[in-house]
Amino acid sequence: MLNNKKKDMTPFDMNKKPVKQYPFLLPLIWGGAWLMTRSLGLKVEKAGMEKMKPPYLVLSTHQGFSDYYIAPLALFPHRANYVSDMEGFAAFGEWLYRGIGCIGKRRYVSDIAVVKNIYTALHKNRQIVAVFPESRHSNAGTTAYIPQNMGKLAKLMKVPVVMLSVHGSYLAGPFWDEAHTRKVPLQAKLECIYTKEALAQAQEDDVQQKIEEHLRYDEYKWQWEEKIAITYPRRAEGLHMALYQCRSCGKAFHMKSKGSSLFCEACGSGWEMDEYGRLVGEKKKITAIPDWYEWQRGEVEKEIGNETYRCEFAVRVEALPNAKGFIPMGEGRLVQEESGFTLSVQNRELFFDHRSRESVQTEYNYRDRGPCIVLSDKDCCYYIYSDDPEFGPTKIQFAGEYYYRMRKQGEVPFDFGKHLSENM
Repeated sequence: MLNNKKKDMTPFDMNKKPVKQYPFLLPLIWGGAWLMTRSLGLKVEKAGMEKMKPPYLVLSTHQGFSDYYIAPLALFPHRANYVSDMEGFAAFGEWLYRGIGCIGKRRYVSDIAVVKNIYTALHKNRQIVAVFPESRHSNAGTTAYIPQNMGKLAKLMKVPVVMLSVHGSYLAGPFWDEAHTRKVPLQAKLECIYTKEALAQAQEDDVQQKIEEHLRYDEYKWQWEEKIAITYPRRAEGLHMALYQCRSCGKAFHMKSKGSSLFCEACGSGWEMDEYGRLVGEKKKITAIPDWYEWQRGEVEKEIGNETYRCEFAVRVEALPNAKGFIPMGEGRLVQEESGFTLSVQNRELFFDHRSRESVQTEYNYRDRGPCIVLSDKDCCYYIYSDDPEFGPTKIQFAGEYYYRMRKQGEVPFDFGKHLSENM
């Protein structure tokens, strides 16, 4: 499945211009989206959108897989282009994926070609363009890292800015168990936060701040406030991938989950995930999943500060250079240090600087092949797996985000506006 049988390493053509969604595919897009969200009772609120017509820029939260079905319905009856990761092109084929409006991008790689394609879709094709700034599904029901250049991007595009905020998508299919859908009502809100005129008058920093405010969410808090009970009996299975470190004994990678229980095999401590997404431990002490998740982040940063953090693993690697599928690259070695990642494979040494990637793409059981991380450059995505029990994608992600912040301090940000104007 998704194998590049000819092992063609030709890079995907990021400069190829986006097309309008093919009209004959629109009934399939909208019909398929409706069918996929029908059982979850999707409700879409359109605040102040009555007179809005394309082109405009949509910035959307990205909680889970359902977002791909929610966005087309929220934007109905208009067509749109969607900035999408390379995996979709491999899964559906380049012709079809371009035909449903997708613009190719490699996660956490700055590429002026993507910015140019967004501009082309907005100004030359007069289309809506939807961007998911978080770049990945939520690990623990809260907002992932938001790039600090979204205000700059919005100002550069010079079109109205519309926010698509979703509730329920993560809870219906949490990233650590997307294979089993929970029955959770989906809510979406489409709201214009800047008209073209208001955007021209706004300061870039203010635009960035407003975007971040509208992208902020905590799904477990929302679940509790809305009293949405999830009765699925195996609701905690897979949670140990996100919550890998025991809150009782502090040991990492001894956590397991079964049914509605999360427990530590090292010390025997256990927690029950109740119907409202709360973890209930000994003496009925309640722990919020996002709080546990962020506690782990702090522990990783302590390790880095104490110079005890370690990330060096024997790995197996698959390459995704284009839409033709994955190419096995065999065994290798991965090392993460303050400067970046070094991936040694096939007698080559690939370096991925932390300054160039605000986060790390994590996968908990990608294609049923186990946990992995994905490191990309402009020409290829490298899917990296390991059988080492201490290979933890979430922990590696926390370290990567910390190193990024440290290495970016005081650095002049990349001005893609200048580069865009020089290349248009």
